[in-house]
Amino acid sequence: MKKMARIFLALMLVLTLCGSYAMASAEISVGIVNNPPSESGYREANVKAFETVFSADNGYAVKTFYSIKNDEQLNAAQQFITDGVDYLLLSAAETTGWDSVLQSAQEAGVKVFLFDRMIDSDPSLYEAAVVSDMAKEGDTAVNWLLAQGLDSYKVIHIQGAMGNAAQIGRTGALDAQFASGAMEKVVQQTATWDEAKAKEIVESVINAGSDFNVIYAENDGMARGAVAALDEAGITHGVGGKVIVMGFDCNKWALRELLAGNWNYDGQCSPFQAEKISEMIQTLEAGGTLTDKIVINEEKGFDATTITQADIDTYGLGE
Repeated sequence: MKKMARIFLALMLVLTLCGSYAMASAEISVGIVNNPPSESGYREANVKAFETVFSADNGYAVKTFYSIKNDEQLNAAQQFITDGVDYLLLSAAETTGWDSVLQSAQEAGVKVFLFDRMIDSDPSLYEAAVVSDMAKEGDTAVNWLLAQGLDSYKVIHIQGAMGNAAQIGRTGALDAQFASGAMEKVVQQTATWDEAKAKEIVESVINAGSDFNVIYAENDGMARGAVAALDEAGITHGVGGKVIVMGFDCNKWALRELLAGNWNYDGQCSPFQAEKISEMIQTLEAGGTLTDKIVINEEKGFDATTITQADIDTYGLGE
């Protein structure tokens, strides 16, 4: 009888261990390739959202890699595929160069989701994309600028890291104005999202004695760097000032600059795509199919003359 009891207990132990293993292996493995949180306030919020949603508590086993260099992202994505993740989530540093990796993922049965930014690849190579319409962000900002009815537009254009969807979209609308002659390009230079570099660009224009009345910076950090250069040179800016200041991303501190009248415009870029992608993954895991290939975040632009504290509380990122 005791021998039977021991056998029974041993079987129960084996079943318990097997059950535990099954539960552990039931986790959905995800590889996330993203830009580093230090890139901007936007990216910090974006990374935090993905860390919150794709967690062990929510049934995910997650590997992450951060870089603003496309070749490093490509290598990391390929490694995640080799590691056998179930899903690859990608915010690409550049729009090109991804076909081979995505084809490798498809051959390995790894499902790919794009977030934040589109890439130039056949849509059949990814399950879905949850992204911002960067071109629309640029159009919205430039249309706002045209509506200001300036006698002339002499623009310092500070670009983000070249080749990614945010830079391409926010640049495109302004390039069209330069090409038509409606606006003058005083300088157009990348600061690769860096505040200090943006300050240097504006300082060089000021030191050269070039005239300008608009700063169009492709994120809030670069706009802040540009404004620091204006302040040091004693050049007025914002509502009623000599220079119109425009940024993107809607960090709370940037929207406060609008509310104070120190800046003129800020374009929204929503960093919250993680929850929607998780919903899509759960649909696939349950045997369902996705109805939307591309999901576009709804976004707007904010004007210093109409923004309210409620707007900051509702749409602002960070603290």
